[in-house]
Amino acid sequence: MKITATIITLDEERNIQRAIESLRCCDEILIVDSGSVDRTVELARNLDVRVIEAGWRGYSGQKNWAAEQAAYDWILSLDADEALSEALEAEIWNLKKKGPTYDGYTMPRLAKYLGRWIFHSGWYPDRKMRLYDRRKAKWVGDFVHESVAVSGRVGHLQANILHFTCDSLSEHVKTLQRYTTLAAQELVAGKVHIGWRRLILDPPWTFVRTYFLKLGFLDGLEGLIIAYMAAFYTFLKYAKARHMS
Repeated sequence: MKITATIITLDEERNIQRAIESLRCCDEILIVDSGSVDRTVELARNLDVRVIEAGWRGYSGQKNWAAEQAAYDWILSLDADEALSEALEAEIWNLKKKGPTYDGYTMPRLAKYLGRWIFHSGWYPDRKMRLYDRRKAKWVGDFVHESVAVSGRVGHLQANILHFTCDSLSEHVKTLQRYTTLAAQELVAGKVHIGWRRLILDPPWTFVRTYFLKLGFLDGLEGLIIAYMAAFYTFLKYAKARHMS
């Protein structure tokens, strides 16, 4: 079982070295960069990984194209702001020794937000399909929240991917602006009707669900911020969708 790790990048000089250095269990590391103007490409090449510069195809399209360029059929897809934990790396080493019994594997993702690891708020375990046989799986999703669809058996690894999210509120707001636009485009493309009831009721319900039902209050101040931002995300995507349509 040989594995190619794929990472799609755009201006990720802050994160790329950490991501690459966590992938010692992989037989090839492939970076597909879509026009970085910072030191992302330079840093990656200094770490002796394979770098391809290519135009943007959308999240799913870019990740599928990266998988097609890989030297091996087994793909470990990582985002630039993620890294394998040491425990997950060891688990993958063990899987390689034994050989795969499934066509794809999920793994839990643990996020660090404003300097704190988040174990509630609906953010954990947040299982993601990231290790898969490209002959049996592909990325799907045209706009946002892309995921891997596997036509075969799915197994589950136990150790965490580490997700290094926002270091500041301004960074979170900037990210939220980008993703709510994509989410709104998805709603418009799907011809989803957004009535006033949704605009008025869904945001506060999102807050209640995140902070109370999903135990966000156990994440301290950061949990409160996450709940407010989740409510704002819901309102903004609906407002943008109404405006677009």
